[in-house]
Order: sequence, then structure tokens, then C-alpha cells
Amino acid sequence: MAGHPDLEAEQAYIDGAYAHLEAARQKALSLRNLSTIGPGGTHQARYESEMVEDTIRARLAQLHLGEDLALVFGRIDPGDSDDRWYIGRVAVSDEDQEVVVVDWRAPVAEPFYRATGRNPMGLERRRHFATRGRKLLDIEDEIFADGVDGQLRGTSTLMAALERGRTGRLGDIVATIQTEQDEIIRDELGGVMVVQGGPGTGKTVVALHRAAYLLYTHRFPLEGQGVLVVGPNRLYLRYIERVLPSLGEAGVELALLADLVPEEIGEGRGDALANRVKGDLRMVPFLAKAVRDRQRPLRSDLSVGLGVMTLRVPAARTADIVRAARRRARTHNAGRRFVEQGLWEALAASARGELDPETVRQRLRGNDVVREALERMWPILTPVDLLRDLFGSRPLIKLAANGSLSDDEQASLFIDRGAHAVSNHWTMADVPLFDEARALLGPKPRANADEEEPRTYGHIVIDEAQDLSPMQLRMLSRRSLGGSMTVVGDIAQATGPWAPESWAEVLQHLPSRKASRLRELSIGYRTPASIMTLANRVLAVAAPDLTPPTAVRAGDDEPQIISAGVADLADSVARLARAERDSVGEGNVAVVVPDSLLAPVAAAMTAAGVDHADAGRTGIDAQVNLVPVRLVKGLELDSVIVVEPARIVAEEPQGLRSLYVALTRATQRLAVVHAEPLPAALVSSS
Repeated sequence: MAGHPDLEAEQAYIDGAYAHLEAARQKALSLRNLSTIGPGGTHQARYESEMVEDTIRARLAQLHLGEDLALVFGRIDPGDSDDRWYIGRVAVSDEDQEVVVVDWRAPVAEPFYRATGRNPMGLERRRHFATRGRKLLDIEDEIFADGVDGQLRGTSTLMAALERGRTGRLGDIVATIQTEQDEIIRDELGGVMVVQGGPGTGKTVVALHRAAYLLYTHRFPLEGQGVLVVGPNRLYLRYIERVLPSLGEAGVELALLADLVPEEIGEGRGDALANRVKGDLRMVPFLAKAVRDRQRPLRSDLSVGLGVMTLRVPAARTADIVRAARRRARTHNAGRRFVEQGLWEALAASARGELDPETVRQRLRGNDVVREALERMWPILTPVDLLRDLFGSRPLIKLAANGSLSDDEQASLFIDRGAHAVSNHWTMADVPLFDEARALLGPKPRANADEEEPRTYGHIVIDEAQDLSPMQLRMLSRRSLGGSMTVVGDIAQATGPWAPESWAEVLQHLPSRKASRLRELSIGYRTPASIMTLANRVLAVAAPDLTPPTAVRAGDDEPQIISAGVADLADSVARLARAERDSVGEGNVAVVVPDSLLAPVAAAMTAAGVDHADAGRTGIDAQVNLVPVRLVKGLELDSVIVVEPARIVAEEPQGLRSLYVALTRATQRLAVVHAEPLPAALVSSS
């Protein structure tokens, strides 16, 4: 591939493309001069100026690549014409509006990703560029005349990308998208598409490229409706945050489930049984009953003085008022006005025609007795009010359960009221309960309804969906405008308390307006075969019915399994981390530990002078990163050290699957360090 005769000519073309890109940027900047208004401009003029400025900013963001991203990464030559199409990150035209670079998402670019020897899609040649920034390093040509198919396209370019050291941020794969990946990226909009992919198959980055493709292809209506990407933790969001901007799409919202509710959610993991119960769909009738239990008639007759009169409402009448409000109100808080109106009418009726309901309302709405009665009958509630009162009272929990929860399950939900003094005692398991409660309660009277109603989206991407509970999936379904979703994950890597056996278990909780479809990624690009061989022994025990992906790289280094003494474990890890840091050069290292070993391993590395980052707080931008096993899913690093597999298995809800995840993060080197006896699957492979 080195020394290609067209290298100089293609470099000149690429330089020209960059010049036209800069000209487009300058043209966008010049529009600012046309949209500037003076201080005396009208409201309409200012509004129009702001709209133009937003458009200019969006265009400049699309045209800004940075120094490390290549503009052009290939060329296709159709066999039936003299046309040549250069494929790149964004569309570029010259001063005559002639196409210089085609956006990778455009229909004409599809053969660059889809053409095969058996189906060349009209191509004579496909050319791949290996670049570093603006510099063209090599050219790789595929000629379709021989009709031979390979498993991969652009093999040399792909392998060079896979061997490149990791940076602590997920990069795009727009230059090396493979056929099975492209079929998913360009799949039609609408319905729920599930993407099943084993470790290293690129499912996350494929889902992000799909979001960019859908926005390009369906700019209207998706740009207005919004696209949401939901990830499993904050570390994951930091890891993927640069992918969509690198593809020219900066407007996609990245979020955790906790970001979709206004309540403050803490970092704690919560009680295992409580987490399981809170994710169960039995919480739907449980919370509905809890709300209904707060809609109560008075225990005794209401008597209130008004001037020389005493107005009375029998307790039985308050029961009628509550029943009527239940029939009329769509949400709990909306029913309060019906209760108030019913009470004013009942109080007025006791005056035997001397007062009308409006007069009673005006004169008694601030009366303490009346206010106490209304709070008893139908209190205005926020989701926090409801859950705080509910989980802080064993009798209320039992009443709401109505026989649907066991004694142990009910006990797991109880939170001592003193804990409510801690602002962030709520956990991720509570998030869908807040959302369900908000749907039942509705906005408070006179509140801004737009702020209270959850936002909906035109398309939602859910990564690591296999770890979401039924209640969490229900919450995301509520935010889907038309049922269009890309659901990404791996059943073998299901490590949460609700680990499903199949995607059918997940789909039953998602929108079904259109038939769902399942796509599978079968080729593993990240993890070499030498490491996958070890990991697959764990998979055979953790999920025996699942087929692992086929690794495209053999790998240069066999995994190490290192035995250490109990007292020497942390120090052994620190020494190995230093050695691995030196081995990977400019690459990065992850030390993956169970929570119980996080502090001692961190202390040992500090004492040994191994500079490292706490991934849970700062991401994985450092060369050596200490990563709790519960946060390692979705990440990829050059070298991985897995510490004490037996504890990982013992401490995590799905221990063997968590171990499988940890073993499949490495792109080059893997070491396992242990003092306790190894799990049986690893013993048989050592």
C-alpha cells in the first residue's frame, strides 16, 4: 500500500477540499454582518437576528472538524461513468456549487460501505485513505472486477484504526464502517430496532452513527422533535460525548435516566432487594394505590364558623365529593379543584340559601379548619412528597401493596424518615418511581404545565438496554413521541438485577405501534482472539446459550493470570500497572476492581508513585485509570488489569457476567491478578 502512484494527486485533492471547507466557513461568518441590528431594532427584527445567529452557529459547528479529524476518507469510482465521488465527514462544494466531497450519509455514498465482490453496486473501484489529520499517509484500493468477497472491507485501513492507541474518548468509525454496521445505521426510521452485539462489535458507536444518519436523512421533523441518547452512567456519557459532534451533529441530547427527572438523585446503589422491587411493574398499581390512599373523606363531620352561622358538612358528603373528583380528574392534583368546589357547594348548602358557593370560597379559603380538611381529603402532592411519605411509613407501604408484595419486599422499601434529611438519599432505582408518580399526580395547580410535563423525543437511542428494569423501560417509552427507538446491548453482558434471558423480555415494555426488528453484530473488532478465548470460557458458564462474536484480530499477547498473596495483592497490582503503562507507550491502562478493593488499590498505586485517575470522578483521560467494575461496561482501553475475579463474582448482582464484561475491555493486553481462588472457568483456562 505504501508508495501508491496516486498519493501526490490525492493529497492535492484533499488540500483543495480543505480550502473549499474554509471558504464555506468564511461565507457563514460573513452572514453575521447581514444579520446585525442596532440597539433600536424592533422585537421582530431581534427575533429574526437571533434565528439567523442560531443557524450560523449550527453551520459553523458542522464545518469545524478540528485538527485530528480527517475531512476525506475515501473515493468510489462507478464503472459506467467517469464520475468519481469522494466520501467525507461533511459535504463540501466549490465556488460553482460543484460537489467536492459527499457527506458519508448521502445516498450516493452508500456503495462505499455496502458494495461487495458479488454485489459491487455499480462500482469499479473503492479507494480508502489512511490519514493523520490533513496528511494522506497511504491509499488502499479494492477492485471489484474479480467478484471475490472478503469478510471485511478496507482491511488495511481498518486494522490500522484498530491498532491505534486509545485516547480515553470513544472515536467515530465513519471511515471504517463495515457492511453489517452500515445496514443498521441506514435502517429506516420508526419502530423499535434492537441491536444485539457482543463485546467490541461496535454497537455503541453504530448507534451513535445511526442517530447522526437519521438526523441527516430526516432533518425535518427530527431536529424539532429532538433525539435522545440514554447511557448507563456519567463515565459512559463522558466517554461518548465527542462522537456526534465529530459527525457534525451537536444538538443530540445525551442523558442518564436521572437527568430526565428534576429530583436530586444520589450516587448510592441502594439495597439490592429494594432495587429489584422498585424496578418491578407491580410498582404501577402500588403507586396508583398510594395516590388513591391520599384521596380520603373526612372521618367526622366538618363544622366551621362564618359570622353568626356555623356551616356543617357531614362526613358522608365528603365521601361523595371525593368519589366525584376521582371520576372527573385525569390526574390527582387536577382533582383538587373539584374537591374544593364540592366543599364550597356543600358548605353553602348548609346555609339554607343564605350564601352562594363563591361567597363561601372567598370568605373561607384561608380558614385553618377548612384548609386542614382539604389537606386531609385531597392534598396537593409532588413526587417527592408522595414517595417520602409513602416509604417513610410501614402502614402506608402495606396499604399501597394491597397484598401484592411480600413482607420482605415491603420491609425493603421502608426508609427511616431521618434519612430524608440527606438530600441525595434517592438512588437510580427511584427515578422511574418519580416519573410514574409525576404521571399520576400531574402538575401542581397554577404551575407552569410545560415545565411539569416530561419532554418527548422523535427518536431515542438506549445503550446497555439489557440492564434496565421494566419500570425504567416504561419511563423511556413515556418519552417516545412516536415509538421510534434504537435499543442497543448484549444479553450476555446483562449485569443488573433484572438481567433478561432474551430481548423479547425487554421489548414487551417498549412501544409496539410498529413491529420491532432485531439486528445482530457478529464481528468483534476491539478485543483480540487471544483475550476472547479466555473471556469466552466465562461466557460459557454465565450465558451458555449465547454465541460470542468472531474476533478479527489474533492478538500479539496472551492474557496473564498472576497469583499474589492476600497481603501483597494491592502492591502487586500497583507494580503491574506501572509495567503495563510502560508497555502500551502512548496507550492507556485500566485497573478494574470490585468496590471493596477500590480504596486499598488506589492507596497502593499512590504509594508506589503510579499517577492514576479515579474514573468514576474524572473519566478515563489519564494513562492509568482506576475503574470500578460496575462502571467499566462500554469502555475500551489498550491494557486492562482485572483484580480479584472471585470478589467481582461475589459482589455484583450478576457476578459472572460482570467478570465477562471486565475481561473484554482490552484492545491489546489483559492481566488477571488474584489472591483468592479463581472462579472455575478461569482455573480451567490457566
